[in-house]
Formats: sequence, C-alpha cells, structure tokens
Amino acid sequence: MNGDEQRDSTYISSDELRGNTRAVRPKDAATLIIVRNGGREPRVLMGKRAASHKFMPNKFVFPGGRVDPGDGRLVPPHDLHPEVMRRLRRGCSPTRARALAMAAIRETYEETGLVIGEPHTPTLKTRSAQWADFLQHDVNPRLDVLHLIARAITPPYRSRRFDARFFMIDAKHIQGEVHERPQGSGELLDLHWVGISKAQQMDQLPHITRSVLQELERRLRAGAGPDASGPFVHTRYGKPVVESI
Repeated sequence: MNGDEQRDSTYISSDELRGNTRAVRPKDAATLIIVRNGGREPRVLMGKRAASHKFMPNKFVFPGGRVDPGDGRLVPPHDLHPEVMRRLRRGCSPTRARALAMAAIRETYEETGLVIGEPHTPTLKTRSAQWADFLQHDVNPRLDVLHLIARAITPPYRSRRFDARFFMIDAKHIQGEVHERPQGSGELLDLHWVGISKAQQMDQLPHITRSVLQELERRLRAGAGPDASGPFVHTRYGKPVVESI
C-alpha cells in the first residue's frame, strides 16, 4: 500500500480493505443527485448508510446502487440526451448506458420511495421484478432529463469496488408529493433535503461524495447543460487520477 492509500485507509474500516488478495473487478453502479430549488440555495436529497452495510457504513450519500439485469431490458419512451449518451459510451455500450441511467432511477425509488418519470405515456410492461413495483404507479422513467456529472471507480485497495456514474436531475420530475423526509426501504437512514453548502460540511461524508458536491455546485452556478464535461476519478499505477468525461 502506498502513501496515498495509507492516508485514505485511516478513514475506512479494516473490513473495507482488500488485504493481500488480487484486486476485485468493479461492478457497474449508478447514483442519482436530485436537486430541489426554491429556497435560499439548491438542496439535494441525501441519506445515511446503515452501520450494517459493508461498503461505506455510516456515511452520508446520494441514493443509488448496482445495475440489475432488468435495468437493461426496459426501453423507456424518452431516451438519454445525445450528449449524455455520447459521454457514457466512452466506457460502455448504448444498452449499458441506458441500464446505468435506469438503475439510478430504480435505486432511488427503492431507497427513497420517490417516483421519477413521466405519467402521460402508455406505461411500460415488464416481467422484471426490480421494476414491477415502480411501474405500478403508471409512470415511465425518463432518461432525457438526466445529466451526467461525474464518474468514479473505487480504488483497487478496497474490498468492494464500483464503477459509479453520478447523474443529476431536477426535483420537478418527481411524481406525487415531495416530503421533507422521504420514506424509503430503510437502506438509507435519516433521508432529508440538505443545502449544498451544508452538505459539504458533513463529517461522515465520503471523499468522492464531497468532490461530486463541489462539481454539482460548479455546474449549477455555471448553468451547465448536458454536454458539459465532468470529472472521471480513478486509479492508475496506485495513484489517483482525475480525467474528463
């Protein structure tokens, strides 16, 4: 383990370190940052991972999770913005790109109970158990309103690794009532809307989440569109690297 890894490891438990085994392959994952305007500053929805989680326990994060098989089988009526698709395709196929975006919406629903999509189109039909509950609300997921703001791959010295894409969406695309403290599946505790500046000051915040919040703030101030590039954080030869996507 090099110096950078040693410093980082002081903030994670020993269970999260890989040890002397070969580095595990990252699994595709997606995160959704929901931005709620109308107050003194934009707010985002965040929750705390339970202490029983083996990956980032007790940390405040955005909703999200791994891509499931059903995420790539549904084709929603509103596809990804062409520029978002182009940027996503630097690391995957078009089908996988849509699956990542779909996973972000599905995982957000499962963890927060918020339904994000379009109610005025024929509802999709599926045999996917992962999507059956979402679609019973007669709402189709919308991909065209998602922005891709960042990508990050967990460092190889971690025992669990993810290749995560961070999407952003405006809270106006939530169907139904928006509560100050949404109730989800229980995977994320203490769900609440928090101002961006306050969120960055949280103690139990993963380094990558803090970096993404900084990128989010920059994009909102600049009025950046879906074609704007974002950071891609990964590791090369044991050193952190930040490139653009």
